[in-house]
Amino acid sequence: MDLFSRSWAALRAAVAALPDESFARPSGCTGWLVRDLVCHLVIDAQDVLITLVTPTTAEASRDAVTYWNVTGTPPAGDDPLDALTVRLAAAYGGPGLLKFHLDDVGSAAGRAAELADPGQRVRTQDMVLTAGEYLSAYVLEWTLHHLDLIAHLPGAVRPPVEGLARSRAMLEEIAGAPFPGAWSDEHVLRTGTGRRSPTDAERTELGALTARLPLVLG
Repeated sequence: MDLFSRSWAALRAAVAALPDESFARPSGCTGWLVRDLVCHLVIDAQDVLITLVTPTTAEASRDAVTYWNVTGTPPAGDDPLDALTVRLAAAYGGPGLLKFHLDDVGSAAGRAAELADPGQRVRTQDMVLTAGEYLSAYVLEWTLHHLDLIAHLPGAVRPPVEGLARSRAMLEEIAGAPFPGAWSDEHVLRTGTGRRSPTDAERTELGALTARLPLVLG
C-alpha cells in the first residue's frame, strides 16, 4: 500500500510539473493527447475512492494479478468510453482546471488509500478483492500511465524505480514467464503491454513468450 502511495504521488507530481503546452502533445495511449490521459487519471482516482468505500463480506475472487482482463488487441482509440474521455478533457478548456481537479480528487484518493484497512474486502466491476490487493493492482496502472504520460516528453519526471520493478514482476506473473533479464523494467513494460513492438532480435530473445504478446490490460 505504501508503494501505491509513492507511485500515485509521483504520477500526480509529474502532471503538476508539466508546462501547459505539454497537454497538447501526444501521450503513449493510442488516440489520446496528454490532456486526455490526465482526464482519465481523474476518472481513475474517482474509481479508487468509490471502490474503497464499497466494502463487502463476500469472499475475495481476485488478487492484484488476476484483477486484470488480459487481451491481445491493443486499443484503437475508438472505444465509446475513450471517446467520452477525449470530449470531457476538451471541456476543461485548458490545463489549469484539469490540473486542479486531478490534485483535488487525486489527493483524496491518496488519503483514502492511506486510511484503508488492507484486509478489508471491497467490490469493483463484479470482482471482490482485499483493499491491499486492489491498491497493489493500481501500482501497475499508475506506473504504466506514468510511462504513457512522459512517452513524448523528454526530461519529464520518471516513475519511481520501485514501482517499475513491482510492475515488471506483476506483468511477468500475468505472462507466466520472465522477460529477458538484461531488459530494463521500463523496456519490459512498454514492450510487454504493446506500447512498442519488439524488434526481430528482441523476438528471438523472447522466444516462446513472443506468441503471448502484447498483453493488453483492461
